[in-house]
Amino acid sequence: MLEKIPAVELPNGHNMPVIGLGTYKSSKEELRAALTAALECGYRHIDTAWAYQNEDVIGDVLKEWITQGKVKRGELFITTKLPAQGNRPSDVDKFMNLSLKNLKLDYVDLYLIHTPFTSISTGPEDIFGKLLDHSTDLEAVYKEMEKQVDAGKTKAIGLSNFNSKQIERIMKICRIKPSNLQVEVHVYHQQKPLRSICRQHDIPVCAFAPIGAPYIPRNEAENEKYPPLLEHPTVTSMAFRLNKMPAQILLRFLIQLGLIVIPKSIFDFKLPPSDMADLDLLDRGSDDNAGRLYKFLTREGQRSHLIIEMERLLLLWFDDQNQERIPLSLMLIQEKAKVLFRALKR
Repeated sequence: MLEKIPAVELPNGHNMPVIGLGTYKSSKEELRAALTAALECGYRHIDTAWAYQNEDVIGDVLKEWITQGKVKRGELFITTKLPAQGNRPSDVDKFMNLSLKNLKLDYVDLYLIHTPFTSISTGPEDIFGKLLDHSTDLEAVYKEMEKQVDAGKTKAIGLSNFNSKQIERIMKICRIKPSNLQVEVHVYHQQKPLRSICRQHDIPVCAFAPIGAPYIPRNEAENEKYPPLLEHPTVTSMAFRLNKMPAQILLRFLIQLGLIVIPKSIFDFKLPPSDMADLDLLDRGSDDNAGRLYKFLTREGQRSHLIIEMERLLLLWFDDQNQERIPLSLMLIQEKAKVLFRALKR
């Protein structure tokens, strides 16, 4: 079990655990096994979105756990998101209700505007929407988000993938302050100016892709110039010296900066100032987005986000433990997920 998980107090007074399980890009069977394993290991913060098309699986697992008395609803922190194709004032309530129905919950703890732009779906299979709707009115959409709080459908609302100018626009008109900004943050892409704006407005930041999204394909030249973070010499040398996994180093760095991370983390050690400074130097800057990994492009043929990330971390852990490398198959997901989650908490 994960113990004494720190939490960040949101502007609404509620606490958001600083570690959570990300659920993007995984099959329903994989997610059910991984989520069950995560809950058994003590995870209570679950991050999803309507666009991930997995809320129904999460809802099934949560309903089972709540019904069986394994967990109380108040112990959970569930985040979901308004999709880009729902970024219209008239669609906010509709998609909120769809998410609640899928999740089998009366309310969520945090509801985010997933993107600052609006998309137009070209059909049932086009979940993210390949066409842009240029009539986006972020202020009007946010006003409808506030109504979701008034209706008791969410405890808090926030933003995702917004830049500083878009955040300032919301701050000028909001009645209910954004409780969170979820954006890509990792050692290569530290988002310092954006985080500074959030500090000014007392908006906690949640980092996705905190270990550098190893599941995203990279070419050989890019790998040579900028090694995957899990393999970067600065990171691996710290991990060896501190007897930790590279993923733990990367996550601990973000936590010590005050960020919330998804999917996993560790709290039984701290990085000394010299290590924090060394990792800070790996930032590739914000002006040209050189370190950004997610560019809102559709990538066909990718393996599951969840399985590739688990497989990568597990293989590293097996190497550390001098154990035989075991390919991760669907039958082993739940068992190996438990190993991963427990290893990460050491």
